[in-house]
Amino acid sequence: MDPLFEIIKILLPSAIVFLTAYYLVKNFLDHESRKRVVDLKLANQTVITPIRLQAYERVILLLERINPTSMVMRLNKLGSAVEFQGELLKTIRTEYEHNLSQQIYMSTKSWDAIVKAKEETIKLINVASTRITANSSAMELAQAIISVSSQLTELPTKAAIEYVKKEIGKEF
Repeated sequence: MDPLFEIIKILLPSAIVFLTAYYLVKNFLDHESRKRVVDLKLANQTVITPIRLQAYERVILLLERINPTSMVMRLNKLGSAVEFQGELLKTIRTEYEHNLSQQIYMSTKSWDAIVKAKEETIKLINVASTRITANSSAMELAQAIISVSSQLTELPTKAAIEYVKKEIGKEF
């Protein structure tokens, strides 16, 4: 029994030292790993935040550019109402397609508000075009668009801008 006691006398303190060292090293490595993850997230934030803000800026610009009133003023030219309607719809689609990639930096609800504003603006232009005759001028369509816009309680683009601003306010 004496050799067994001697072996236990040596192994027990060794096991205690090993387990203590293992526990300390494991805690240290876990702490360093968590610290590294936090540092990486912080570094990503410094890169992503300006890009996200730029995406929000671009989307606000998109919404301002497809605002029916500003589009009518910016794109109004002489010609037929049909040509002008086509030009307005083409401008909306072009602006939207140009900014389509911004959705990866935004929430789904925010992007849905932008898509809804685009679709409602297209609908507004199409409704205004039904209120004029087939051979009307671009100026008559412009007046019809402004008239339909003024009947709304809030323009779809303005509602989307407000939603995006609220989201920016929450996140930043």
